Amino acid sequence: MPRLIPLYHRATSHLEPLTEGLLPLLARLTFAATLVGYFWASARTKLGDGLLGFLRPSTGAYAQIWPRQFEAVGYDASQLGVLHWAVTVAGTWAEFLLPLLIVLGLATRLAALGMIGFVSVQSLTDLYGHGGIAHPETLGAWFDRIPDAPILDQRMFWMLLLITLVLKGGGWLALDRLVARRLAPPPQPA
Repeated sequence: MPRLIPLYHRATSHLEPLTEGLLPLLARLTFAATLVGYFWASARTKLGDGLLGFLRPSTGAYAQIWPRQFEAVGYDASQLGVLHWAVTVAGTWAEFLLPLLIVLGLATRLAALGMIGFVSVQSLTDLYGHGGIAHPETLGAWFDRIPDAPILDQRMFWMLLLITLVLKGGGWLALDRLVARRLAPPPQPA
């Protein structure tokens, strides 16, 4: 066994430098394949009518983001304050823009950090605002052999992708790399 460990190390040590940008690229592709459609569909339900619908959230937007407060005012959005409107509009824009930035690999770390905050608030709203905490099948449990609970299980996978992007950046084929090359100072002659 002591001979196998150095052999294993020699055989695999060259992989890390060769694939440095691969893991974040795969995280972005996985995000694009599995979550972009989810977030954009959710954001579309929050848009109001007309050309300025991105500034006038739908009734459903308030029901999704402020469930208890919206119910308390009899589902009349005009009874909610400017803070409710601002958070609802910002949340709607975030659901469109942050996933787009991640897919493009532009400001990847910042966009992924924003998505971590977004998903955290979304999860807390689902659990406490919409009452999911009272339903074990919604909340789920870790280490229980059932990997499909909507909150704890699924969102942990989401967070793993996003944390990878915060720590590693956008990886290969990211606009971040192009921008960094454009902004890099020209090499100085020796």
